[in-house]
Amino acid sequence: MTNDTNQLLQALSRQEELLKRLLTALDKPKLRLHNDAGSCKIYCNRQHNCLWYSLDADRNPKPITATALTGYLKELRFEQAERRGKPCHKLLATIQADRTYILESGHDTHFSKGLLVAVALLTPQQLIAPITIQPAPGDDDSVLFCRVWCGSEYIKVSYDESANFREIAKAAIANCKAAQEMPF
Repeated sequence: MTNDTNQLLQALSRQEELLKRLLTALDKPKLRLHNDAGSCKIYCNRQHNCLWYSLDADRNPKPITATALTGYLKELRFEQAERRGKPCHKLLATIQADRTYILESGHDTHFSKGLLVAVALLTPQQLIAPITIQPAPGDDDSVLFCRVWCGSEYIKVSYDESANFREIAKAAIANCKAAQEMPF
């Protein structure tokens, strides 16, 4: 090995060590007083005259005025729940941002379908980076769509009723899991 190559390898090794330290520092919680303990569940539907909302301590809807959420997609999963005394299935998307957010929507809503198709179109390498999720109102007051960006690239999705959402969901979940298993 030449002296220049050796120096370059040493510099790259130092840079890698500094990047590891930076990632470790960013991963630590901020030491301060705050009201952000735990996760924040966000309901993605237009039920309460807004695009998405959370619930306050008394379980009253609290509209979210932010128009988008940018963070790391950590998990996609389906869960059976009970709403209005009836069993139903929900899609839960866990996003790590300034805190953990859990987006909840009905498993067969346009919001869920748009999110699933977009994540299925992305690669695990793209899902290592933050994505941006934005609720978008439909023409009908009950319809909510999901727009997804990877960086500044809008992920254009299209689907129709013949789409196999079971396979699309499997692909999206597999992409998300593969991204979580990738080394930084």
